[in-house]
Amino acid sequence: MTTTARTTEHAALLAAAVAGDGEAFRQLTDSFRRELAVHCYRMLGSLDDADDAVQDTMVKAWRGLGGFAGRSSLRAWLYRIATNVCLDALDHRARRVLPAAIVGPADPATPPAPDDHDVPWLQPYPDTLLDPADPDSDPAAVVVRREHVELAFVAAIQYLPARQRAILLLRDVLGYSAAETADLLDTTPTAVHSVLLRARATLHTRLPASDRHRPTGDAADLVDRYVRAWHTADIPALVALLRTDAQLAMPPTPSWYAGCDAIAAYLRQLFAGPLGRHLRLVPAAANRQPALAVYAPAATGSELVPFAVKVLTVDGNRISAITGFVTPHLFPVLGLPDRLPSTAVPGSV
Repeated sequence: MTTTARTTEHAALLAAAVAGDGEAFRQLTDSFRRELAVHCYRMLGSLDDADDAVQDTMVKAWRGLGGFAGRSSLRAWLYRIATNVCLDALDHRARRVLPAAIVGPADPATPPAPDDHDVPWLQPYPDTLLDPADPDSDPAAVVVRREHVELAFVAAIQYLPARQRAILLLRDVLGYSAAETADLLDTTPTAVHSVLLRARATLHTRLPASDRHRPTGDAADLVDRYVRAWHTADIPALVALLRTDAQLAMPPTPSWYAGCDAIAAYLRQLFAGPLGRHLRLVPAAANRQPALAVYAPAATGSELVPFAVKVLTVDGNRISAITGFVTPHLFPVLGLPDRLPSTAVPGSV
């Protein structure tokens, strides 16, 4: 389709949508839903909250379409609405965090701390929702999306005040100019520049060094070795895959462990009980990082059911962080089954 034909079709759809044609509105906006959801996830740190924010954005866009009038691109207009929906949401919610943000590392020799912290936890984002709708999209743009959705980045930007967060994402991730960002947020380019400098400075202190958290080997092979070692309860083999300063956390349990010795002690306790020996790991992907879906024995029957998603941060050819999220509701989004036979676990009885 030529540019002229595409422009004509867009104008016809916009006119029909303004006149109340819901199908025309859907055709106009569907292609933006995926990227808006990722933007809202970065803002809010939660897939569930991001889904709600996108839904709210579309409702507001439908109701306000008559006032759009094409003064900016439809994409920019939708980002204006979505960003302000997220800012409104953040007015009433605490930032989402990982355990290291609220407590120090735990001693594996003592029982895990109870889940008595009334805080919202960060959530992972399945890669199935990150794949570009257009398979011919620029590979460089895909790299940028990966860097800006990795767990370390999403966790770091949660430390920014809401407006700083929005400006940093609009400028440094989405590529809007200072003038465009100012227009989206009803402020001035000078204010955008000032806020952006503060946001970048804070982010610099919260993010790992720029050369960290990049696999230099075969991440799939690393995951395969981890799964095989797990299913044979081979703790030395598991520890050999970790950096010496690796961290392990599993919100909503606030306890987390720092260093491979502490992680090894935790694993020995886990595998000493029946649960650890019967957990089944299935490779997955989230936040553009390797991940593992964890299945656990069902309360009744002999099947295994979704339990958690473990996101692995790979640094060089070792794992530097394992962050487990008790989010079984994400398994369908990950394209994983809701049941596994118990025989899927090597050595199960």
